[in-house]
Amino acid sequence: MAPPMEIRAITWNLFHGRDFPGDPALHTWRSRVRRTTERNATHVQVNRELREEFATVLCAARWDVALLQECPPRWSAALAASCEAEPQRSLTSRNWLGSVRGELARWNPDLLGSWEGGSNLTLARGLDQGRLVDRRELVLRRRPERRTMAFARLGSGLCVANLHASTSPARAEADVRHAVEAAVAWAADSPLILGGDFNVRPSQTRLFEELAEGFGLSSPTGPEAIDHLLVRGLDAVEGPTAWPPEARELPCERLRLRLSDHAPVEARFATRNG
Repeated sequence: MAPPMEIRAITWNLFHGRDFPGDPALHTWRSRVRRTTERNATHVQVNRELREEFATVLCAARWDVALLQECPPRWSAALAASCEAEPQRSLTSRNWLGSVRGELARWNPDLLGSWEGGSNLTLARGLDQGRLVDRRELVLRRRPERRTMAFARLGSGLCVANLHASTSPARAEADVRHAVEAAVAWAADSPLILGGDFNVRPSQTRLFEELAEGFGLSSPTGPEAIDHLLVRGLDAVEGPTAWPPEARELPCERLRLRLSDHAPVEARFATRNG
């Protein structure tokens, strides 16, 4: 009988590769239009390409599987290479004229914002037989915005699914249900991690109880969280927990640069014997 294998997973909405300090006064039109760096006593707000900064935080974190949302599509290969990970990219919304939008976003990320286009990016590294195989994509909806779920099976047998649900609560719940039905069917009897930005808070719905009762998926992050790592066929060693804000900050001009408007959520799971 093989010993249990531990899997560390994180999910993180990258906010289209932008920073997001906690002080609203730093979000100015001057910065957005003229790319002026704003400062307060503790933080900066910049308007420039931050791929290397996101890569620094991701590479330093301990994970075997990373489920990323709102990742600039042009970043996928470079992020994977920086983390020595294998990628699976699933394009989401606003990706027409992607090469033109990408160049504009490289020059002025905050002005373009989500209009650069987005993707769900799954990264796998560090696991025995950790290559992503049996890759699939499910289009959850095409209107009002394209939403997808990326699914893959690792060589070890572990299955991972990565989604970003709609912002409307009713659509979000429908997206999550659709994704769960497909992911559970595709995983069959294999252990499954299904994570991402659900845009659903457990305190406001019975959805997570339904997923536990009907599909055996458990461990939402917390009652007010929208970023989750649900599992089936795995034991939680450390349940999903959001990083404190300082954990996604880097030094910048003797102040702090805070990446994204979402905190990464991490968890540690173990396979079961038998």
